[in-house]
Amino acid sequence: MAVLGWILIIALFAVGMAGTIVPVLPGAIAIFAAFFVYGWFFTFEHFGVWFWIIETLIIVVLFVADYAVGAWGTKKYGGGKLSVILSTIGAIIGPFVIPAFGLVIGPFLGAFVGELIDGSSVSKATKVGFGTLVGLFSSMVMKIILQIVMIVVFIIWIVWA
Repeated sequence: MAVLGWILIIALFAVGMAGTIVPVLPGAIAIFAAFFVYGWFFTFEHFGVWFWIIETLIIVVLFVADYAVGAWGTKKYGGGKLSVILSTIGAIIGPFVIPAFGLVIGPFLGAFVGELIDGSSVSKATKVGFGTLVGLFSSMVMKIILQIVMIVVFIIWIVWA
């Protein structure tokens, strides 16, 4: 049973990390679920209230910062609200429509089209599209770092509990 528990935990960690690149995967929620799998297969005794507070705060920061950093890239390069919304939709739909490149093309096109609808020039719409990609990649780096922190806190907690 222990082997199955660790396989599930590691699989959830992998899904969580893959979720930084594939927006339809649960990301940090999968990592959080791995903590419950550990508790069910082994014990919840290692996890005190501070563990749950720390991990929950990391997830809250991750979700808020994920949206804020993505929107920052679009807005910093002059994009409006419609561009932020359409770039987010593009990030979700893009990988399904164009599997290999949709994660990059989807948000770019969403922001680009959003700016054209708002009446911007093609050059400004292109600039905003690239700004969206800057925000997207910055957000991915931030998510990777925070999710690694979640996993490291978990490991430290169970080793030194």
